[in-house]
Amino acid sequence: MINHTIYQHDSSQQWVTFVHGAGGSSSIWFKQLRTFRVHFNILLLDLRGHGNSKPKLQDSLNENYTFDAITDDILEVLNLNNIEKSHFVGISLGTILIRNLAENYPNRVSSMIMGGAIMKMNVRSRFLIKVGVIFKSVVPYMILYRLFAFIIMPRRNHKKSRNLFVNEAKKLYQKEFIRWFKLTSEINPLLKFFRQKPIDIPSLYMMGEQDHLFLPAVKKISETHKEAKLFILKNCGHVVNVEQPKVFNTQVIQFIKSLEHSNASLKLV
Repeated sequence: MINHTIYQHDSSQQWVTFVHGAGGSSSIWFKQLRTFRVHFNILLLDLRGHGNSKPKLQDSLNENYTFDAITDDILEVLNLNNIEKSHFVGISLGTILIRNLAENYPNRVSSMIMGGAIMKMNVRSRFLIKVGVIFKSVVPYMILYRLFAFIIMPRRNHKKSRNLFVNEAKKLYQKEFIRWFKLTSEINPLLKFFRQKPIDIPSLYMMGEQDHLFLPAVKKISETHKEAKLFILKNCGHVVNVEQPKVFNTQVIQFIKSLEHSNASLKLV
């Protein structure tokens, strides 16, 4: 069972589950927690091998490192806590897990909020992954992680996000990083499937206008998928919830509240 933390609301029946990206932990949501707790029940997760979800001996022998397996880790937490349905907020690689959860278990997902969403690996990002695959076993993983963090978040105003993710990644073990890196190198078919198949679940993409690697693909999705909405944060990079938390929080809460009102109106009709 992966590590998780729950914050119960006095009256709300709505759940919001936060899913971090590779190399991060639930601590990256510190600028969201206080604001969201006012409105919703909160579930924070540490994905396997991250944060306080420390790898165990059996994990080192387990070769079942797939997106479906990691998605099922999330489902296990939902079931344990009797959470029938939740809104999901993700960042970076966490958005892929949310989209995969919605594909496999659509009845458990009220909506998807995808920050810095990864929906396509362009030529530059695919090249980076190939370089990483070649050197992942011989180069200390933090050198690779710092390089990738800088390429994804290159500007001066991205420095805080860069440093946050680098500091979180230091808590990973080398073997754990290699497993996640190998997983990332195999996502192209999955992302292609997600782009080609719209899903009937309300989705809000929160993207920084400076997210040069991933924004173009998300723009196309927002134009072709009926349930997908796109909000672009000005002067912002990849990690939108850290760089511009006030804008992020306001837009996401408004989005979730609008769905609540819409569902309430439908019940009255």
